[in-house]
Amino acid sequence: MAGNKAEFGVIGGSGLYSLFENPKELDIDTKYGKPSDKVSLGTINGRNVAFIPRHGRNHTIPPHMINYRANLAAFDSLGVKRIISITAVGSLRMDFVPGDMAFPSQFINLSNGRKETYFDAEPVTHVSTAFPYCPEMRKNAINVGTYDNIKYHENATLVVINGPRFSTMAESKLFNSMGADIINMTQYPEITLAKELAMCYLSIAVVTDYDAGIEADQRIPPVSLEDVNKRFEANMHKVKLMLSDIIKDTAQERSCDCGKSLDNAQMHKS
Repeated sequence: MAGNKAEFGVIGGSGLYSLFENPKELDIDTKYGKPSDKVSLGTINGRNVAFIPRHGRNHTIPPHMINYRANLAAFDSLGVKRIISITAVGSLRMDFVPGDMAFPSQFINLSNGRKETYFDAEPVTHVSTAFPYCPEMRKNAINVGTYDNIKYHENATLVVINGPRFSTMAESKLFNSMGADIINMTQYPEITLAKELAMCYLSIAVVTDYDAGIEADQRIPPVSLEDVNKRFEANMHKVKLMLSDIIKDTAQERSCDCGKSLDNAQMHKS
């Protein structure tokens, strides 16, 4: 690839290192610190792609300690305009079955204590997150899921908890009563930081387990980290297929409004 530039930024588990053959690795530092690991650069279907393992190469960073700002800033320094997030999620509904894919359209943030904005000072900035996920990329993902014959859910609401512990049964039932379909520990503030950088953001969520509130009623064994990892890895071939086809089918020019996310969002001195 020419220069250290990329169109797409992919962030997910270390199992995605095999996306590229002989990737170029960059040790990037940002004003917010180091990203989770070195950034890998390569091509997928002729398009330049950058990859960061969200939890580090050996999964050593817990969800509440990830430097989300540095990860997105590293992508921004490479010219990335579109983020594809690969993430494991728990199911809060019986019809979201482990092994299914979901493309969230909304999130509910219940995390806390994270550095969640690039705008800690002037200009005071209030980005809209009414529709946080890129509609253009979600439509593309839905089309790809259909012709790749992958079972998916296209309008999921995702609740983000702080972690690193899993939910109690009472919490899980509460999240479901709030309208959440799936649960995760890392989507926020990653998605809103992308919004502040005027990037498109798509999430490919892999359902790996049923959450505790479902377990109580259905007598399903409580979720374990071992089960989550096994199911996530078992579905990696589907993730890679979808990822390749989404990148191939995404138009060069953006037709969405994600690039305008800062328009009329900043306070300016009169």
